Amino acid sequence: MTETPAARVEPIPDPALNVKELRQHALGRLRAGAFGQEMWDYLEGGSGDERSLAWNEEAWAAMRLAPHCLMGVDGIDTTTEVLGQRLSTPIGLSPAASHRIWHPDGELGVVGAAGEAGALYVQSTLGTTSMEDVAAAATAPVWFQLYVRRDRELTASLARRAAASGYTALVVTVDTPVLGARDTDRRRSVRLPKGMTFANLPALTPRKEDDLPAHRRVYVERLDPTLTWKDITWLAGLTDLPVVVKGVMRPDDASRAVDHGAAAVWVSNHGARNLDTVVPTAVALPAVAAEVGGRVPVLVDSGIRRGTDVLKALCLGADAVFVGRPYLWGLAAAGREGALAAIHMLDTELRMAMGLCGARELSALTPDLIWR
Repeated sequence: MTETPAARVEPIPDPALNVKELRQHALGRLRAGAFGQEMWDYLEGGSGDERSLAWNEEAWAAMRLAPHCLMGVDGIDTTTEVLGQRLSTPIGLSPAASHRIWHPDGELGVVGAAGEAGALYVQSTLGTTSMEDVAAAATAPVWFQLYVRRDRELTASLARRAAASGYTALVVTVDTPVLGARDTDRRRSVRLPKGMTFANLPALTPRKEDDLPAHRRVYVERLDPTLTWKDITWLAGLTDLPVVVKGVMRPDDASRAVDHGAAAVWVSNHGARNLDTVVPTAVALPAVAAEVGGRVPVLVDSGIRRGTDVLKALCLGADAVFVGRPYLWGLAAAGREGALAAIHMLDTELRMAMGLCGARELSALTPDLIWR
């Protein structure tokens, strides 16, 4: 088993009071390191003209709050339960590839931070640490994110390994059947640095898809464009783990997901990294939540940068809210302690916003707190 690197404690950059300030420290550290601007652009980039990348943040920020007053808000409580798992905060960590790119603490540092904060962590298939080592280091619930590959036996083996390792749900990403127009990545042919591998995957011989140059390629071996709803039912039958469908942006698709065995629906546009001009998740969430109608939990990510964003998402029907870039900024800035700082920053801001809106518990976060 790989030993967690948590013993090496790095100071949190000072001053850093919020995740956007962590972002600036991360930028400085990465630019000074071996990977430089190239990997920073990979972390920050979106698809096409990056309109949806901006809209994701703008949509949350544009919503105005309508707070109650004189509600007695001593003892604010952010504990919650998702798929039967008790959590200290409704703020979870979205799956993201290759944590060791940003800091040697990597996935083990992040799962350690999530455990200390009592937050839900979702491990990516494309991690640079094995799923078994990550699960062994976890002290809070962990889910495993799965891309369905053309090799269905490999896909099935990943699901079974996750179940055997102690993960408590499978998160199936369904919004990436083909490549998106990530221009920066296509221009630079971004790859893992020398010496790093995708630890959950065997060394595969790349299959030649066509005679096109890389920047014109739409299909790749690692993504299965034949994926359909029946495959959700297939995945749900592979193990006893509940299946979460990540990448749902429409109410009708949310219903289809539930009908085909999804235990939860995750509203996500992949951080605007795949399809540009797609609707921001803040706009899609209310209709999806209304369509699901409490049949299964509804989750959301993309563009969450403040505790007020988290509060708004919960008011609009989300049962949990996930972040990606913010905790990676923390990881890049200060390793495990930086990732923990990012969680604490958002959770503290959520508690502040709850108190100022007259809500002691998450159940008090209702749609009427959004100004119409």
